[in-house]
Amino acid sequence: MRALDLRSARKVVVLTGAGVSVASGLRPYRGPGGLWTEQPELAARMTAGAAPDDLWRLFGPLRGELARAEPNAAHRALAALEARVPLTVITQNIDGLHQRAGSQSVVELHGALGRSRCVACDRVTEDLVPHATAPRCECGGALRPDVVLFEEPLPVDAEHAAKRALRDCDLFLAIGTSGTVSPASNFVRSAAYEGAHTVYVNLTPMDPPNPAFRQTVLGRAEEVLPALLGVE
Repeated sequence: MRALDLRSARKVVVLTGAGVSVASGLRPYRGPGGLWTEQPELAARMTAGAAPDDLWRLFGPLRGELARAEPNAAHRALAALEARVPLTVITQNIDGLHQRAGSQSVVELHGALGRSRCVACDRVTEDLVPHATAPRCECGGALRPDVVLFEEPLPVDAEHAAKRALRDCDLFLAIGTSGTVSPASNFVRSAAYEGAHTVYVNLTPMDPPNPAFRQTVLGRAEEVLPALLGVE
């Protein structure tokens, strides 16, 4: 595979989705073998207003899977590239594997499963315990996973950080994501407007195709990304 020419890259932005973490043992949400594909009732229950106890019955087991997961070659390739050129990862994932691989500039659009947030006082704490029921905050309020549920807005700080990163970027990659869910679906258009070279990397072609992407690379992220970025 021919590597991207990164010699003149001044600012790289990478959008990542669940496909990046499949090789780490974490299931995607959509598509073959996807969590929501096989258990659509889960998606229906991951909605705004869900009771904290119900959320822990869903996310507690996922924390157990996360505790066993390790960054794979795709995560490591992005961390290695960040050491060479200014790079921001905007991730839809909640697994924290980019940071564990060494990435420093990471925007978590959908929160992080390794944190808990109080529904009463909004206090956020690092927490990887696979709770079966809602633990309590120091204030007495119930804790819930610090992730964005369906029908909830994105964290304002994360959305603003993503938009700032896209300004003046000259290379944009979407990796392991369909890129069809708003606002992430708008990111490639913003990058293209800035004149960036835009690359779609996924196991399957985008359907329908997005004309804002100038290049498509098909394959598993952990296999194609090290060669594509020249960090093998």
